[in-house]
Amino acid sequence: MKDADGLYYYPNPANKKIRMYVRMQEGEICFRMKNDEDPEMWEKHGWIPYDAVVAASLMEENKRFNPLKVYDIALAEELLREAVI
Repeated sequence: MKDADGLYYYPNPANKKIRMYVRMQEGEICFRMKNDEDPEMWEKHGWIPYDAVVAASLMEENKRFNPLKVYDIALAEELLREAVI
């Protein structure tokens, strides 16, 4: 999907208030989350490169939360591919 902020998907399809935006930046896929219930999130947190997501997934404190499920690289690649077509 696409809006004025860019290409996005819903990381939790049951919650349409949270969107995950994706873009290609310097040859790398980057992510940025937007939460309608927390508008400051968009301003406080910039674009996150996928390498940082992978690194976060390997950290011990993230064993209960898997960032790779929220920051879905396959879905991001598909959105970006469709945007080019």
